[in-house]
Amino acid sequence: MKPDASAALAVRETVQQFLNATRTGNLDLFKKLAAKLGEGGKSLAETVADVKDANKRGALHFAAREGKTEVCKYLLEELKLEVDTRDEDGDTPLLHATRQEHSDTAKYLLDCGANPAASSDLGATALHHAAGTGNVDLLRLVLSKGVDVDSQSDAGTPLIWAAGHAQQVTVKLLLDHHADPNVETDDGITPLLSSVAACSFPCLELLIQAGANPNVSAGGVTPLHIAADSGNPEIINCLLKAGGDASVSDEEGLKAIQIAALRGNRVAVEALFPMTSPLQTVPNWSVDGIVEHMQSETGKEQGRVASLKDPNMLVNNSLHKQDSLEFVGEMASGLLIADTCAFIEVTPEAKKKSLEAKSRGEDAFKRKDYLMAVDAYTQLLEGCDISVRNISIENDKEDARIWRDDPQGVISGAMCSQYGMAFDLDPTNAVLLSNRSLCWYRLGQADQALSDAKACRELKPDWPKACFREGAALRLLQRFEDAANAFYDGVQLDPESKELVDAFREAVEAGRKFHGVKGSNTTD
Repeated sequence: MKPDASAALAVRETVQQFLNATRTGNLDLFKKLAAKLGEGGKSLAETVADVKDANKRGALHFAAREGKTEVCKYLLEELKLEVDTRDEDGDTPLLHATRQEHSDTAKYLLDCGANPAASSDLGATALHHAAGTGNVDLLRLVLSKGVDVDSQSDAGTPLIWAAGHAQQVTVKLLLDHHADPNVETDDGITPLLSSVAACSFPCLELLIQAGANPNVSAGGVTPLHIAADSGNPEIINCLLKAGGDASVSDEEGLKAIQIAALRGNRVAVEALFPMTSPLQTVPNWSVDGIVEHMQSETGKEQGRVASLKDPNMLVNNSLHKQDSLEFVGEMASGLLIADTCAFIEVTPEAKKKSLEAKSRGEDAFKRKDYLMAVDAYTQLLEGCDISVRNISIENDKEDARIWRDDPQGVISGAMCSQYGMAFDLDPTNAVLLSNRSLCWYRLGQADQALSDAKACRELKPDWPKACFREGAALRLLQRFEDAANAFYDGVQLDPESKELVDAFREAVEAGRKFHGVKGSNTTD
């Protein structure tokens, strides 16, 4: 006999308490609730192992993420759970522990046989997270296990992560362990470029001392272009002293001094002036003359400079106009379930953590530290509260009634104990996904940007910004026809949006040029 809605609500409450007990480390309550949920023939270990959220994270993932070592001990030593169990993103409990800087928990997991070199689907290892957070103890611990110091992820090596997060101490430690200072991502990003984008003079100095090339280029942008954009004279002078070439132009023909002048960074112009040959396009070749001339320029130069700190941003100006974060508000603080208006109770500690993550994400984005912003938004997406759904309910009248009365699936999913213990935490939030998509886009990680944009559109199919995010990611992948379709969908939703209209036209034109060039190359 199928359970009614009241019974389902009771189970839902038990599931919610169970997960909260995992996160807070209340082992006695955890055991009690696990036994209660296990009614139905399964062993306690099987019951706990079968509990997964929407991202296939189980109790061990949550315990590791919150640094609850005693819970981890119980799960591994008494219930004999798999220490390297992976969630949907390929993250192991060790990766969750290191991302949140829980050194004791990470050490325990390693002592239990966790693979120190395990990587997520994006290639990130515990070494990447320790490097990016600046946790020296964790970094030393993982390095002592023989993990490859130059292991690549979609966002680069641990050294690139450390430099991009302005972590001077971990940059030095990685270099001391012979990390390659000139390693590149597929997009040409190096540790030195990352340190300059993060405005970290100490990291830059360490990398140059280790032999990093000051004249690398990603998407036509050199370290001097990025430094000129930020206007940091200390970094500019350091690059020039190391042999940085101020005469190099980017893909739009702009030299670093022109970028500095466009930004109105007079100090940067003064630093670059002695090392830059006069330009015929500037009638008065002086510091004042360059600034005045470039400030008077309009059009593509100003649109171009708006995103200089993204060396991979190779799309046209209209795409920059929607490159801003959405207000996350209460949805980011873990109070709102899956874009509904159903508020549920959260602990003060959980709310504080989510608010801190929200603030970190916004601050990191403003600094153009997009990796840090991605980490923050990922934490927010993981931390939003519970909306439980059942993924294996039979399609009959009773289920239809429950789904009708509970359209968000909160009640229905609570019947997991009768239907195989499969339930979802619903951490998805369109605004957060949109923001993270933009960060991935700024990092040049088109596949990740597209994945988040698609998820965003699924949540809010009538939101023009979601269409824009998907179109931008598709364009970065040079899938111009698909990009045009996504932009067109956005135009249908918001015909008055000049940005979407322009983006649609530019995608169509780019597709014509792209296929025209390809065609001409294959024609006799």
